[in-house]
Parts: sequence; C-alpha cells; structure tokens
Amino acid sequence: MIEPPERSPARDAAIEAALPLVPRLGWNLATVGAALAGSGADGRDAAVLFPGGTGDLLEAFCDLADRRMEAEAAGMDLAARKLPARVRALIALRLAQQRPHKTAISRAVALLALPRHASLAARCTARTVDAIWHAAGDRSADFSWYTKRAILAGVYTSTVLFWLSDSGDADGEGDTATLAFLDRRLADVGRIGRLRRRVSACLPGQRETPQTSAPAPPA
Repeated sequence: MIEPPERSPARDAAIEAALPLVPRLGWNLATVGAALAGSGADGRDAAVLFPGGTGDLLEAFCDLADRRMEAEAAGMDLAARKLPARVRALIALRLAQQRPHKTAISRAVALLALPRHASLAARCTARTVDAIWHAAGDRSADFSWYTKRAILAGVYTSTVLFWLSDSGDADGEGDTATLAFLDRRLADVGRIGRLRRRVSACLPGQRETPQTSAPAPPA
C-alpha cells in the first residue's frame, strides 16, 4: 500500500476553499492563496501548506476525495451486495460526490496527463483503487490483490473519462449514461474473468500474469 500524502485539517480546508476557484484560476498555489485570503487568512500560507507546489496540491486533493468516499461508504449497506455491485456502488458514490466540481476534476485530469506528473498520477490511481477495494470489503492478500487492482484501474479510468464528457441527465442531477457505461465495463470484466478461469482449468500449471493500466483520473 502506498503511503498517503501529508494530512491535516488546514490542508483539507484550504482545498475546499480553493475548489470553487479552480475552474477559473486552475490548480496552483496562487488559487489556494486567493482562497485563503478570501476567507480572511494569510494567502502566503499556501506555500507553507503545500510546499511541493501544484503536484502536492493535486495529490492532497485526490487523497481527500478518497477519504470522503470511504467515510460515506461506511454508512452504506454494502455487505448484502455481491462484490461487483459494491464496486459499482462505490464508483457511483465517488462520481456523485465530485459532480459539483466536475470542471475542477477536468483540469486536474489534464495536469495529471502531463509526462512530468506520470508518477504522481500513478500514485493517485493506486491509492484510489485500493480505497475502492478496501471500502468494498476485499481483503485479499494473494496474487489476486494485484490483478484486481490493475483491472479496476482500467475500469475506473475509462469511466471517469466518460463521465467528464457526459452532460448528465436533463435535470443535471444524474450520471445515467456514465453508470450505463460503467455497467458495460464491469460486465466485460466478468466475462473475461470467467473465460480466463475456464482456460486456466484446461491448462494446469499456467500462472496468471498481472495486467497493467493507465493511471486513473482523480475523480
């Protein structure tokens, strides 16, 4: 498990204050400084709170989103559902939580797609996927730990990218098209998993190899 970035109530509050400004000003310390100044604090504290600059800010935002998803998921009745349904519910929850900040998410995705942020994007992806599996109740510690997370990274990445281009329901309150897309991806994974198990049963001694996936956006 990848260690989380620095956490503090002050950093969380600064991110929350900055989020409404990100669509106009972008993800940077100047935006955080403006948000702090607007709340009566010293804008120069932005550099103290996020000494790593924009990358530090993005990583802290992704970590905050992971924690909030897990916190709300703890109050959901997931135990009665099968594991794929739990994963689906958690991704839907995360998208719903981030819907008010969709433009900010889009700008974060654009930054994380830059080559200089490749390792940062990979860390954020790994933490988010692990948070989803953990909240879903998966406690596997064998080889499947890696394959499950690699597969989910691909599903989550493609779903977030679809979501960013999804205009939503007519009332602007839903993600019907995105959730339908997610259902298709999860169904594909299920079919591939069943096929691989059948093939493995016919080929004794064959070892499963981990799959790789592009870093997921921080929604």
